[in-house]
Parts: sequence; C-alpha cells; structure tokens
Amino acid sequence: MMGHSHAVSGALLFAGTAPYLPPVLLHTHLQPQEILMGTVLCAGAALLPDLDHHDGTIANFLGPVSRLLCRFVAWISGGHRHATHSLLFVALMAVGTWAGIAHVGRPFTLGMCFFLLTMAVRALNLCPPGHGFHAWGTIVAMAALGTAAIAKFIPAAPGWLPYVVGLGCLAHLLGDSITKQGAPWLWPLKRRYEVVLIKSSGNKLETEMLTPLMGAGTIALLWLTVLAPHPLR
Repeated sequence: MMGHSHAVSGALLFAGTAPYLPPVLLHTHLQPQEILMGTVLCAGAALLPDLDHHDGTIANFLGPVSRLLCRFVAWISGGHRHATHSLLFVALMAVGTWAGIAHVGRPFTLGMCFFLLTMAVRALNLCPPGHGFHAWGTIVAMAALGTAAIAKFIPAAPGWLPYVVGLGCLAHLLGDSITKQGAPWLWPLKRRYEVVLIKSSGNKLETEMLTPLMGAGTIALLWLTVLAPHPLR
C-alpha cells in the first residue's frame, strides 16, 4: 500500500473506533476535539512501520534527518517489512508512547504530536511534491503550527495517545496484509500473512477506489461523532 493509503486507513480506523473502544479499553469518553486530534495523529502513526523503508516517500518527511532515521531503522529491523511490520512493533510503539508520557510528560507528548504530524502532512500530500527543502521545510512549518494548536487542548498526559499510536501501526499491518507481500505479524517468525486484494501498490483499485472510499468514510464518521447534532456516544 502507498503511504497516502496507509494514512487514510489510520484516520478511518480511529474515527470509526473512537466512540466505542476508548470507553472500554481506557475507561474514558473522548471529547470532540480529542477525536479530531486523534484522527489526524493516527493518520501519521499509520506510517510508523514504514520507517524501515529507507527509500520510500516517508523517508523524506524530515529531509536528511528522516533519511538517516529510516536507514537506521531498516538496519536494526532487518529491512523493509520485517520487525516493524509485526504485533511486537505495535506493542512496543504503544508501550513506548505510554512510558514517554508517564516519565517525561508534556515535552514528550508535544514532541510525539509533532513527529506524527510531520508524517501525516507528508502522507496526505499537504506539502509541495519532491524531496527538497521546499517540501520538508513546509512539512516542518505545518507540523509546528499544528502542534502549537494541539498544545492548547491536549493534556500533559493524554491516556489516548498510546492508543492512537498502536492503532495507527495496526492499521498499517492490516493494509499491508491485503497486498501480495503480506506482513510478518508474528515476527520473529518469518511467515507472512496476506489476503490479496491489491496485487500491486498504487494500482487503480487502491488509488481510485479503496483510498477515496476510506477518505469519504472518515469524513462521514467524523460528521456523525463530532459535528452532528446528536453524535454517536
């Protein structure tokens, strides 16, 4: 799946589960502004497993810094679609986010929001095309503005942020599992799991049907949960 599709799938999964799973898992009901923030941040989190792709679109979301980061992650994880495409990685990202919030506090929270926003801006094509400064400089500026806006509403220790990160990573695994390359959910076991619906990334089924449908679904769900007079709660 393309990065754009992964981001939209993360947004859809969060928007669809926000009224239901957080009350069960976190014993809290998310406020409308938290659902909106979570939807955007989950779009970014859905790109986290592809930090092992040193030559992909996401490798350039922070210019030379992200290229070095992705090369390092690819090296320690065994290459693309290995360790970072597993349930172990999902758990590590969620628990790591919880630990950062618990032990570092607001600086970690805002830093994570900025990091997720940079990936969301890149994947959702909200910046100029290309890999030069005009692209990643715009990404940094937009993510900084978004983080400043989020800082006005987000608490120092948002219990829902680890959920956002874990759910985004899970959305990525689900997306890759409908391609013929599959995903090694149970890594370090090598078996890959797939139900092939997309035979090649970026084909018409993905870009002209699946991704637009997921985008429309996300907007519809946000309307029902956040904007409608009688939200689903």
